[in-house]
Amino acid sequence: MQQLRIPGPTPCPPDILKAISRQMINHRGKEFAEIIHDVTAKLKEVFQTKNDVFVLTSSGTGGMEAAVVNTLSPGDKVLATCCGFFGDRFAEIARVYGAAVKCLDFEWGKPVDPDAVRKALKDDPGVKAVLVTHNETSTGVTNDLKSISTIAKEFDKLILVDAISGLGSIDLPVDSWQCDVVVTASQKGWMVPPGLAMVSVSEKAWQAHAKASMPRYYWDFTSAKNYLEKGQTPTTPAVSVFFGLAVALDMMLAEGLPNLFARHARIAALARDGVKSLGLSIFPEERYASDTVTAIRAADKLDVFKLLKLLREKHGVVLAGGQGSLAGKIFRIGHLGWITESDIKQVLHAIGEVIPQASS
Repeated sequence: MQQLRIPGPTPCPPDILKAISRQMINHRGKEFAEIIHDVTAKLKEVFQTKNDVFVLTSSGTGGMEAAVVNTLSPGDKVLATCCGFFGDRFAEIARVYGAAVKCLDFEWGKPVDPDAVRKALKDDPGVKAVLVTHNETSTGVTNDLKSISTIAKEFDKLILVDAISGLGSIDLPVDSWQCDVVVTASQKGWMVPPGLAMVSVSEKAWQAHAKASMPRYYWDFTSAKNYLEKGQTPTTPAVSVFFGLAVALDMMLAEGLPNLFARHARIAALARDGVKSLGLSIFPEERYASDTVTAIRAADKLDVFKLLKLLREKHGVVLAGGQGSLAGKIFRIGHLGWITESDIKQVLHAIGEVIPQASS
């Protein structure tokens, strides 16, 4: 069996694969209504929220776009915290829809500095929203979302969160951290195929939504809310992925959130320690290192592209390379969702086997 250890899509457990192979049902019928209501209630448990939660048929990026267009108007000032590929993407989405985006840029591999956020908001009181990537997949960094959100609330700003590769694997109590819109996606720690984005919407976000004038149709939260009350979605949903998500949520809640987060932290530590034992170094500072993806700095003579090819062809281990400016400079191990210590040990063994062959 191939070891797919990229940051997403992630492997699916057998029970989930069985669930998604079910025959189709009427997405306007009673059975689907029962599923969507059950899934929504259980998502609220994992999000740790009493806010509205909606399931959108899209990639995670669609959820990010929904967060922007439902809460902002063209010309609104937005502070985008950017420390990697996906922070830049969030900023670009807002820019495309006409927001006046100021990027607070940090070196890739470094986290967002909460004090810099405070200074930026103090310097420009006209900012309406702060965009934050909770877990920056491209660099293996987890940002201090709690502190950033606390600061945003000191200035009474909306906080829109890309939690696509973190929520469900890393503790993110949406309500206690006062996050307004939080986005995640099915293909990450949720253990199901791509196709669904899940978003939570706070009361403050609803107030912003009532005034927001960015164009929206497919992403409209009011439409999603109205249809959810009937046990439906506004447009045809990814029914099969709903089947899988229902099973996944039962698995996650049976494990228990504290155990779920502890498992990811334990496996991440094993990955980092194993990488260092091979003579390699972690790309970000370890105190900011993600519990869902480990980014590894390539040694001077290590050919990352050759390493990834050898791992894939000789050992059936599929890892991710660097994105954007980090291509060829780092490689990444995804360890989120359906994963055990044994899986990571196999990956580390394979890396150790191919390093000499991939080094000049």
